[in-house]
Amino acid sequence: MNPLNWWRGWRLPLRIAWRDARRARGRSVLVLVMIALPVLAVTAADTLYATQGISGGEAIERRLGAAEARLELSGAGEVQQAFDPDRTWFGTGASRDEGLGLAGALAVLGGDRPVLETRTGEVRHESDGGFGRVSVTEVDLRDPLGAGLAELATGRWAADAGEAVVSHEVLDRGPVLGGDLVLASGRVLEIVGVAESTSITGYPLAWGLPGAFDVDGASTYLVGGEPVSWSQVRELNEGGVVVLSRQVVSDPPPTSALADDVRWSSGGVDSATMTVLVLVVVMVLIEVVLLAGPAFAVGARRQARTLALVAAAGGSPRDARRVVLGSGVVLGLLGSALGVLLGLVAAVAIEPLLQRFSAGRFGPFDVAWTHLAGVAAFGLVSALLAAAVPAWIASRQDVVAVLAGRRGDAAASRRSPVVGLLLVGAGVAGAVLGARRSSGGEIYIASSAILSVLGMVLLVPVVVTLVARAARFLPLPLRFAARDAARHRTRTVPAVAAVAATVAGVVALGIAITSDEAENAQTYTASLASGDASINDYSRRPDWAAIEEAAGRVVGAERVEQLRGVPENGNTWVDIRFRAPEGGRLLDGWGGTLASSVLVADELPPLLLGLDDSERGRAVSALGQAGVVVFASRPVAADEVRVSVKVNGPRDVRGPRRSAALPAAYVTAEEQQYPALQAVLSPAAAERLGIEAQRVGLMIDGPVSTSEGEDLEEAVAQAARDAYVYVERGYQAPDETVIIQLVLAGLGAVLMLGGTLTATFLALSDARPDLATLSAVGAAPRTRRGVAAAYALVVGLVGAVLGALVGAVPGVAVTYPLTVQSGGTCELEGSGSCTASGLGSGPYLDVPWLLVLGVVVGLPLLTSAVVGLTARSRLPLVARLD
Repeated sequence: MNPLNWWRGWRLPLRIAWRDARRARGRSVLVLVMIALPVLAVTAADTLYATQGISGGEAIERRLGAAEARLELSGAGEVQQAFDPDRTWFGTGASRDEGLGLAGALAVLGGDRPVLETRTGEVRHESDGGFGRVSVTEVDLRDPLGAGLAELATGRWAADAGEAVVSHEVLDRGPVLGGDLVLASGRVLEIVGVAESTSITGYPLAWGLPGAFDVDGASTYLVGGEPVSWSQVRELNEGGVVVLSRQVVSDPPPTSALADDVRWSSGGVDSATMTVLVLVVVMVLIEVVLLAGPAFAVGARRQARTLALVAAAGGSPRDARRVVLGSGVVLGLLGSALGVLLGLVAAVAIEPLLQRFSAGRFGPFDVAWTHLAGVAAFGLVSALLAAAVPAWIASRQDVVAVLAGRRGDAAASRRSPVVGLLLVGAGVAGAVLGARRSSGGEIYIASSAILSVLGMVLLVPVVVTLVARAARFLPLPLRFAARDAARHRTRTVPAVAAVAATVAGVVALGIAITSDEAENAQTYTASLASGDASINDYSRRPDWAAIEEAAGRVVGAERVEQLRGVPENGNTWVDIRFRAPEGGRLLDGWGGTLASSVLVADELPPLLLGLDDSERGRAVSALGQAGVVVFASRPVAADEVRVSVKVNGPRDVRGPRRSAALPAAYVTAEEQQYPALQAVLSPAAAERLGIEAQRVGLMIDGPVSTSEGEDLEEAVAQAARDAYVYVERGYQAPDETVIIQLVLAGLGAVLMLGGTLTATFLALSDARPDLATLSAVGAAPRTRRGVAAAYALVVGLVGAVLGALVGAVPGVAVTYPLTVQSGGTCELEGSGSCTASGLGSGPYLDVPWLLVLGVVVGLPLLTSAVVGLTARSRLPLVARLD
């Protein structure tokens, strides 16, 4: 094709499109908004992702300071590593010798080099409420090699092992600059400076010279001098040294230099993730095309007479298509450019806010121009696709009818609804297939959702026509709006389809998220009654008196109750096994917040939950008869249990296994949940088995408030470093889930309101001659408001109902692969092996009815009210024909 001829063929259509865009500013602005919004969102997201996702070269100073390499003596034999070992490295277990030490590693690097030793760990320090935790780094930050690891805000760096530099988060807990940092070990360090890490934020941190914090663990070494090449890295790997090299990370060799196992484990985005990303892009593209389509349809309607004159003067249908597509080119380019520019501005504005919610410090502002070029191309393609259908319809209009002042629409296709039904059927079948697959079902369901949405778009004309026919018994505004929508399907169908696609996505994702949360909530096992607390200490010799006294100071001594049982920590361990008369292990598993699974008490402890009156009565009776309360994963029809006991530990305490048959009350654990205990022994039963009951924990009668829980943790930490406080709050939905639900509802509302309002105002603009005629024949001014509100209601409600029906299919289907768990429990054998019990759970289905009703009913009514209140009630009389 001759480029000159191509340009000549497009020059006039583009001039007409540019002139029309300037004349119809309102419609042009709507199209620009529809195209620019997704481009803006993707541009901002991509830029923020590139900024926070610092690459190896950008973050190298934060990890190496001014050094050329970091050496870690792994002791794991020969090492295989990626160019950046923090991504992937592993020991092969093979080594030619005992491994290189620091001296040997420096010899590989050519001899003497400046070296800076670093060591990290965690310690406890005195705080206002007791003891707090702080992550510490032992390193001499005065050394030039350490420049860039941390930034000094106030004061100076530590000069000896009795000084420390801390972050602001440590000062918030009580210590002050110039004061003392008192460690739990009794060591006292003077705080001589305040600094911030260049890598992370929001955590209590401290720095000191080697030996300042008595940190256990291996050291790493920062080395300076000449750059460390990849060949030197591989030579050091052979000696068991893991190396982070500035030169290798900043200018990596070809990936062929990596071992196959490392290359595989360092792979990029997996195929499933890439498939999902492609599906998301396709859905967004469909949404943008449907939202912008009505504006191009109205524009083509306004240009109908111009296009008819072009055809009458000898123009071909291709020329008519180019005129409409020219509008897509002009507005697509403008919208994409505007979206990219505003997206960069939004990224700059949002970055400080996101940094507050991120523990890792963002890198320098990073713009991936190649990505943004693709995003801009996405906006242009979406505009062209949105203009494609109106262009095709405009090229088929009846020229004589248009020049005579009549509508020139072609008859609707009879094949489209059939194709739509086939696509919807294929989508439902794909959703069912995905729900039945044990793995990879999400991809089938997501693909089927696209087929269903496309099929729904082809069915919308039929639905709109049926609504118009059913509207004959409705009041005039609704009847007028429904019939006008059916008569002008070229602008109504994309608007209804856009609303439906939005609602389908919201409903599908809403069902998936709430069902996943329903699974989490229903499979959550409460360890205690809501609001109660327990305190445990897993050290060998816990000081329970001090712990109890500290807890009593916070909540009151009368609320603290001792728990006695068989300890499972220390030098001595008592192995207790419970067997039913017919044999077999009773429990698949157990677990709770206590340091013991067997308690000794003459009455039921308060932490035993889920017992009905019958089970509780039998349990009390068994304990009164010197018996045992035993938990089982299955119903057991017996009133006796075989208990065997063996003491393990030093030679002087070991003994033979003892057993006895004791009266028992069996309690069946709830399905798919583990009980907190194996059993409760009566004091007489414990004495008969030769078991010496000891204190194994404390219970605190609730409710324990949030502030009490925080005070309790610090007070107990001050009394015992290994003590642990647990407060039962029930299942708590993660903040991320709540945020996703709010964003989902907000995004759906914005898209639905935007699509409905756009379509409504375009329709009102297109219907001005009809509304003027109504006024001329005596219609009241409020009639126009009623018609405007009715049109918004028809578009919003029809689209929302269709979208809810279509979105429910993938939404329900995805709950199967998302919430079904099969064979997820184990039966522990005496040897310690784990055998699958065959039990499963799910599926869990929870429809967010409030969200669905709000989107399907509430938003259309809200949109209708907004349009009715803002529409002009009076119009100047105009001719019927423009």
